[in-house]
Amino acid sequence: MKKRLGRGLSSVMAQGMSDQGRSKIAETEAPKALEKAAETTAATDAGIDSQDKLIDIPLARIVPNPHQPRRDSDPAAISVLAASIRSEGLLQPIIVRKVDETYQLIVGERRWRAFQQLELPTIPARVMQASDASSAVMALIENLQRKDLNPIQEALGYASLMRDFDLTQEAVAQRIGKARATITNALRLLKLERTLQGYLAKGLLTVGHAKVLLGLEDPAQQLLLARRIIEHDMSIRATETAVERLRKEVAVKTARRPLSLSQSESIAVKDLGERLTAMLKAKVILKHSGAKGKLVIEYHSNDELQRILEKMGWSPQMYST
Repeated sequence: MKKRLGRGLSSVMAQGMSDQGRSKIAETEAPKALEKAAETTAATDAGIDSQDKLIDIPLARIVPNPHQPRRDSDPAAISVLAASIRSEGLLQPIIVRKVDETYQLIVGERRWRAFQQLELPTIPARVMQASDASSAVMALIENLQRKDLNPIQEALGYASLMRDFDLTQEAVAQRIGKARATITNALRLLKLERTLQGYLAKGLLTVGHAKVLLGLEDPAQQLLLARRIIEHDMSIRATETAVERLRKEVAVKTARRPLSLSQSESIAVKDLGERLTAMLKAKVILKHSGAKGKLVIEYHSNDELQRILEKMGWSPQMYST
């Protein structure tokens, strides 16, 4: 390990780094412009204090950001980053904030994990005063600009900001620096069934395919079509055609289906059936759908039939033989 590791930002930028080393670092660590953009966006929140400081912090005192949108880390990628840091040093310090007796990560979780893998005692860190919302926004921005997040993780990140900090889609869009339509479209992906979200997260489905699948209301149909897309490598255009065909089939079936009763109509029909049963003292079955239906009155003898007819005001002589 080179001595400059852990001695602050100025030391890690020392001269002598090879072109190959610079290339390796550029591929595995966030460029300086990334963190600057994240800080600038988050600085709109009143919780940011621009008077931050750079210190070496024991790894044991650092805790992950609970609002980190990336829920899993690639061990292989961490190993590559650790090897790069061992060879060339740390290009950028991590960014943390003080929370009680610990330091909560804002930016740089992969660098922190790489230092853990190297079993180093401390890591250079910039300590900032940031609110919960600003910390979450900066973590999300870092991952978005790295393109580390799959579409579902990105959508969950937006949803987390809205839920945890009571933000509107417009407010999230402003803080992240994206159009509101981008936020809206991303959040729609969370309406997909969990299995489909998994396909999307693994790259088996594209966002374009997912948006088309949302045109189907039945989750079972969505899942069946998604499997066809994966198995037959269907294009988005072909998926649109399949969705349109399925929607037409559903419309035809719905048109043929008897009209269902509203809750109030069902209650009224049931009440009428009970009143007829009580009046005739015989079991009455009333089936009603739309403007049509069927009325069935049960009897078990000729005498009971005659009694029912008399109750209905019909003369028994009309039916005498």
